[in-house]
Order: sequence, then C-alpha cells, then structure tokens
Amino acid sequence: MGRTVPTFTNIIDAELAGWSKFRRGLRKTDQELFDEIFRAAKLHLAENFYAMRTIPFESIVMSIFVEQRKLIKKLQNRIEELDQQHHTQTTTEGDRT
Repeated sequence: MGRTVPTFTNIIDAELAGWSKFRRGLRKTDQELFDEIFRAAKLHLAENFYAMRTIPFESIVMSIFVEQRKLIKKLQNRIEELDQQHHTQTTTEGDRT
C-alpha cells in the first residue's frame, strides 16, 4: 500500500493546532488577527503543495509574507493616490485665490 499524501490544508490545520496554546494566550482581538494570518496561508494551497518544502511551515510563512506584501502595496498605492488628489486639490484651490 502507498502512503497517503496529506493535503496542504491538512498541513496548515496541523500547524495551526500546534500553535493553539499560543493562540489561546492572545487577547481576543489578537486571536482574530492570528486566525486571519493563517487564512492568508490557505490562499496559496496549490503553490505550497507544488513546492512541498521539507519544513512545511516555511511555505506557510512565505504565503503569509506574500499576502502581507500585497496588502502593504495596496495601501501604499492608496496613499499615493490620496496624496495626488490632495496635491491636485491644493493646487486648484491656490489657483483660484
């Protein structure tokens, strides 16, 4: 009989279970953030299964990093957009005076 290869969802769930005491020690709001972090890892199941690192937690962390970087980039772009709007508005108001 061959060995059954666990899905990466199972691997993430097992890792999450291993962190359960840490999670329990967090404040309620931090527990919610902790859960969001692990949900981010589940957005890259196919990539993680494909890579299948010797230490699966490396793939989990890399998935989390990718999602965090995407969020940072989105926020940076939004700040730049708001700065542009503010600059345009300030320039337009200055022209009227």
